[in-house]
Amino acid sequence: MEIPYILTSREARLLLFSKGTVKLNLDLRKTNRTWEITKDGEEFVFPDGTRVSKEVIEKIAKDDTSVYLVRRGVYKAAIAGEHFYKLVPTIPPTIEINGIRMHRTKEVNPLQDTRSKVNAVKPKEGETVLDTCMGLGYTAIEAAKRGAYVITIEKDSNVLELARINPWSRELFTGGKIQVIQGDAFEVVRKFKDESFDVIIHDPPRFSLAGQLYSEEFYRELFRVLKPGGRLFHYVGNPGKKYRRKDLQRGVMERLRKAGFVGVKRVEEALGVVARKPLKEKG
Repeated sequence: MEIPYILTSREARLLLFSKGTVKLNLDLRKTNRTWEITKDGEEFVFPDGTRVSKEVIEKIAKDDTSVYLVRRGVYKAAIAGEHFYKLVPTIPPTIEINGIRMHRTKEVNPLQDTRSKVNAVKPKEGETVLDTCMGLGYTAIEAAKRGAYVITIEKDSNVLELARINPWSRELFTGGKIQVIQGDAFEVVRKFKDESFDVIIHDPPRFSLAGQLYSEEFYRELFRVLKPGGRLFHYVGNPGKKYRRKDLQRGVMERLRKAGFVGVKRVEEALGVVARKPLKEKG
């Protein structure tokens, strides 16, 4: 797959201010690399020869909420189907599905959001981690950087397609320590052997979209595949709490205990819950 050049409103504005040749970062600041773009009359010429009119660059410059791909044409990094998916130009990017962002972006950036989740269970060198809901893969990548081997699951082919475009997701497909499985976590986890994982990071879509991933039945499967003494982090967020006084975390904690987990407690900074599987009793 050819890797496209990536433009946001920031780069578009820099192009409009340029007088001739300009060097720009075109991978959402994942690296410090720059590419040379030349101005030819009312067009901008990219390194692969793609010509983009000033009019198109002006439109991109006014759009602060989208990511654009340049490769023999200009395309918005968005997919319309049953739902509407788009990359959002936070650094690193997040995905928006039907207008709902998949990472926290107000008080923290998506990378800080990811690290708070991974820090809740602290994967170690040589451990095996299950990441139940991949998204853009930042959790899997962060766990792999800490020396763990990671199996990550993603149900949605549209999310996978955007991950393949996103420079910040590249290690998912090139790092060697991450195995990506496309499928429904509810079904995929059933196929794993007992006591396969040292750590599970469970970051499901909101309850209204994936209620079965919050069920006691699913938690029992997570308990089964976790090694004795293994750690679980479950991202829950605070949906509905502010306005309806509904405490989703409390219900999650009750079901985790029923499934056999111990040490169940809230991790406020990560908006989730940690738990562990008891060690086997001797004798």
